[in-house]
Amino acid sequence: MSGFKNFLMQGQLVVVAVGLSIALAFSTLVKAFTDAVITPLVRAAGGRGATGLGFTVRGQLVDLNSLLSAIVYFVVFVAVVYYAIVVPYRAYQQKRGVAVFTEPPPTKACPACLSDGLPLEATKCRYCATELKAEQSGGLAEPA
Repeated sequence: MSGFKNFLMQGQLVVVAVGLSIALAFSTLVKAFTDAVITPLVRAAGGRGATGLGFTVRGQLVDLNSLLSAIVYFVVFVAVVYYAIVVPYRAYQQKRGVAVFTEPPPTKACPACLSDGLPLEATKCRYCATELKAEQSGGLAEPA
């Protein structure tokens, strides 16, 4: 039981749980905004009353209002999550000296087994033990 408790109390797991909770709360807020403001505006722009931008095919309504509202909802939600959670978290972690959500360092591939993801400074492949040429310039290694 103590192993499970230690797993639950890991720093990254707690951060993910808090982020997920906040994201769900923002999701509800953005959904309400989309339903109350964006969808009526899209319908009004369509100019056809209740159907707005939709049309019917053999008596079935193809509701483009819902599609446009879902796209706007997604874009607004992702923007809110990014600017309200990711940007402050990145700044906080940067103050602590930890780089998060950054570009991965450049790597090279082994010419013998074609494994990629090897550090540029590697002199031997970790998978097949082939000798590799160390990189000084930061480019990809030439096959030996």
